[in-house]
Amino acid sequence: MADSDFLRQLAGYGLTTATILYRMPDHPAVLQSYIWQQYDLAPRFPLLHGFLDFWKRELDGPLHSVTIAHSRLIRPAEFVNVNGVLTLH
Repeated sequence: MADSDFLRQLAGYGLTTATILYRMPDHPAVLQSYIWQQYDLAPRFPLLHGFLDFWKRELDGPLHSVTIAHSRLIRPAEFVNVNGVLTLH
C-alpha cells in the first residue's frame, strides 16, 4: 500500500511550510515562532487555514503573522534548451 503523503502528491498536493509568529499570552510584547509543515493545495491552502482556525479557536497566543513557502509559490528559474537560430533585422 502506498504512503498517504505520496498519494497526496499524486493528487496535486505539495509540501507547504508555514512560519507562524504569535504573541505570548503572558507577555504580549514577546513574539514566539512555530513551524507548521504539511502537504497542502496551493494557492488556497485548506489544511493550513483549518489549522489556523483551530489555533484562533483553541489556543491563547494571538497570531501576529504567517509566512508561507510552497513549491508552486517559490520555484527556481526553469531553462529550456532550444536548438536553432533566430535572426532579426
